[in-house]
Amino acid sequence: MVGAGMRRTLWLVAEPIGLTVLVIVGARTAPPGREVLDVTGFLLLTFPALATAARRQVPVPVLALTAAALVAYQIRGYPGVTPALPVLLALYATVTAEHRRAAGVAIGLILVGGFAGEVVASGDAGPPADSFQRWFLLIGWMVAISVAAELSRQRRCYLEQVEQRAVDAERTREEAARRRADEERLRIARELHDSLTHCISIINIQAGVAVHLARKRGEAVPDAMVAVQEASREAMRELRATLEVLRAESPAGEARLDRLDDLVDGARRAGLPVTLTVGGQPRPLPSAVDRAAYRIVQESLTNIARHAGPATASVELRYDVGALAVRVDDDGAGVATADLAPGIGLLGMRERVAALGGSLETGPRDGSGFRVDATLPLDGPA
Repeated sequence: MVGAGMRRTLWLVAEPIGLTVLVIVGARTAPPGREVLDVTGFLLLTFPALATAARRQVPVPVLALTAAALVAYQIRGYPGVTPALPVLLALYATVTAEHRRAAGVAIGLILVGGFAGEVVASGDAGPPADSFQRWFLLIGWMVAISVAAELSRQRRCYLEQVEQRAVDAERTREEAARRRADEERLRIARELHDSLTHCISIINIQAGVAVHLARKRGEAVPDAMVAVQEASREAMRELRATLEVLRAESPAGEARLDRLDDLVDGARRAGLPVTLTVGGQPRPLPSAVDRAAYRIVQESLTNIARHAGPATASVELRYDVGALAVRVDDDGAGVATADLAPGIGLLGMRERVAALGGSLETGPRDGSGFRVDATLPLDGPA
């Protein structure tokens, strides 16, 4: 199939050639003039027609060339008026390019120069009886094509203004939506700070007091109490990072894979045996992919601790050429496929993966346990 560029090239070549053939055929089939069509006449027909190929790039010079050729053709008395066709095309291009004064000057010179030159060239015999009528009709066609070009130009300008207004309106709507989103984000940040931060702080303080009193009495500190203290401290860090994200124009957060070892160690201290495997060549990742991978592992380990019962977990990261693969498995009790319900955690995972143009598969493993398998493209949408 011929592409759009090739079709345009073929048209740009065929157009002046077709016009040349048309003006030559029109001159050969026209009633005889004072002079027989000779080599000079053919040149006056051919050059202006071929020159119209450049009328969009240099409209004024092409108009000057075609107008001079038309006047010379008519003064010499060659048959027909087909040289006016290149002039009409050049006039249209000139007016469309906003060279209206040049077009008006060309029309005036064609009328005065052509008619006067024909009178002088006819000598004592005088110009033909239809000479004035012929020139009057030619000028009428030129004025008409100039008006049509001006209307076309104004319509194009109007459409461009309409498109620009639509773009401006869309930009205004986007700015308003962004402003509303910023206001809502700040409101959520204030609510989280005023409510959730207070509760987590109390949990952390109480757990710290309990650990301190147990050590002061020489008693063994329960592992669960240490895990509560560590989890509340980590929750405070995450909450502060979340508040910074909500208040920042370009959120970065602290959820990134270079903190994955700390996340895995925290799960182990909480009683969940976890193994971490990294495949491929680790390298810097886009921030959105980095955060999403960390959150997927975090949410998966949280779900295992809550729902899998006695279990072990394995986390695998694989750096491929254009993607990061994240897999989290456990060998816990698992759930039947029919009992699965899309909770907030799984829904959040799917939203993160979908925003990056990746894929996510979750479900029971063969035998027992649960699997989360995500693929995050490195060049997906931000």
